[in-house]
Amino acid sequence: MADDLVNAIANLHEEEALILTRDRLDAGENPHELLVDSRKAMEIVGKRFEGGEYFIPDLIYSGHILNQVTELIKPKFKEIPKTSSLGKVIIGTIAGDIHDIGKNIVVFMLEVSGFEVYDLGVDVPAQNFVEKIEETKATVVGLSGFLTLSFDSMKETIKAITEAGLRNKLRVMIGGGQVDENVRKYTGADAYGRDAMSAVSLAKQWIGDKNDKQDT
Repeated sequence: MADDLVNAIANLHEEEALILTRDRLDAGENPHELLVDSRKAMEIVGKRFEGGEYFIPDLIYSGHILNQVTELIKPKFKEIPKTSSLGKVIIGTIAGDIHDIGKNIVVFMLEVSGFEVYDLGVDVPAQNFVEKIEETKATVVGLSGFLTLSFDSMKETIKAITEAGLRNKLRVMIGGGQVDENVRKYTGADAYGRDAMSAVSLAKQWIGDKNDKQDT
């Protein structure tokens, strides 16, 4: 049944994807598993896009389907009181990339995990990240990029953060598309997240480490 949902999203079959999501939730399945399957589906969409099988309208439509699936999943997570914020995280899709599917999942998971998230949207210039860091004093920044062409923008964004004198005050994670350890080294990020739960784990670890240092 997991493969059914993956295929439904990847093949852009909205109605089927929503039915399968409802059925699995009604059966009491862990909502995290549905998010994992959604990520797998979007990886397929990404490969089809880069291979020339899918085009921008297909990406947009796949994002629409994913948003509908996410809306069904959200109520299954316990709401976290705003007063219990674990810390501040800034996230956005870097300049030159309009992809927001993976980013939206990460934002959602961070929020339900108790973080105060500042979502800058898509095609975000490096300076916007710098300004938001200065404004919010956030200690974790997430850069999302779906296309291989986005790696240079990630590098430039981290460079801008460094030149603004803010790099040593925060940690940067990257994710999306073909991001791996080699891309992390190229961009100068602290870590890369394979999926939304990896991003949550990194944020918890980094903010926890910072709070521990401040307490000592």
